[in-house]
Amino acid sequence: MVRPCNYRHVHKEPGVTYFKPAGVPLSNLSEIVLLVEEFEAIRLKDLESLEQEECATKMNISQPTFHRLLLSARKKISDAIVNGKAIKIKGGKYSL
Repeated sequence: MVRPCNYRHVHKEPGVTYFKPAGVPLSNLSEIVLLVEEFEAIRLKDLESLEQEECATKMNISQPTFHRLLLSARKKISDAIVNGKAIKIKGGKYSL
């Protein structure tokens, strides 16, 4: 039997939830979904410049889980930037 997934603690929901390349109609874009907990991982590590252990503690998850979230978020964001895709922030298993 699979272990149930714990909810990840998020400071607050993002105020802006959609980003797209300028000058490209939305109908011509592919969209990438960035989960709210992936957004929080990026915020803590890259914007707040916290250590991974501290970030994991703040999100109430293990350090390896935090690392996987961070890698997933960075991959999605870099794909969107390099390939000109829109980013939509939504969903995931989180609590405020």
